Amino acid sequence: MFSQSYIIYIIISVLCFVPAIVLHEVAHGFAAHKLGDPTAKSQGRLSLNPLKHVDPFGTVILPLCMLAMNGPVFGYAKPVPYNPSYFKNPKTGDVIVGLAGPAANLVMAALAGAIAWALYGQAPALVAQSGAFAYFYLMFLPMFALINLYLLFFNLLPIPPLDGSSVLALFIPKKHMHAYYRVQQYAMPVFMIVLVVLPYVLHVNPVGVYLDVTAGNVANLLFPFRVS
Repeated sequence: MFSQSYIIYIIISVLCFVPAIVLHEVAHGFAAHKLGDPTAKSQGRLSLNPLKHVDPFGTVILPLCMLAMNGPVFGYAKPVPYNPSYFKNPKTGDVIVGLAGPAANLVMAALAGAIAWALYGQAPALVAQSGAFAYFYLMFLPMFALINLYLLFFNLLPIPPLDGSSVLALFIPKKHMHAYYRVQQYAMPVFMIVLVVLPYVLHVNPVGVYLDVTAGNVANLLFPFRVS
């Protein structure tokens, strides 16, 4: 059976992962709403209720597969729908909406680091006195920051359907924009399967290296102790 420490690790992973992906998607919808698009609000996607954002593959199956392979908890929520035709400048609006999600992840990672710094002086005594605090300070806060930073830097890759690809929309001719949005809508499951399978088939994981260099180093800068 699973050990107590592994069960605690799973629980903390879920507690870190769920708010990270939910707030990421809500940030997209909120940005679109502020730019004049009512789509996300009308479909109830500005809610912080995780059930509104669950994607069967990205939120359940993929994270469980990553855990089974001893990898980091990673996945995605159901993309928030938005209609760029409501924006005054669709291409600029698309960039703003696209970057809102990663920006939310950066804020959450920075918040976790700020809490770690605020408690740093008292942490040794509190860790010795309380196992719950030890898990919170030494596992929850670093993992919460890392998961958010993984989502941040992964989504900044300029590859459809990732958020960073919205920058590409600035250079796509208007007549091809409809096809671009269709690719964004359906490409995520295929992209994630390729991302997970390729390292095991080719024994090469460039995205993993990229995330270690970016998210790992930023996490170490945000915290008073080494995270990654």
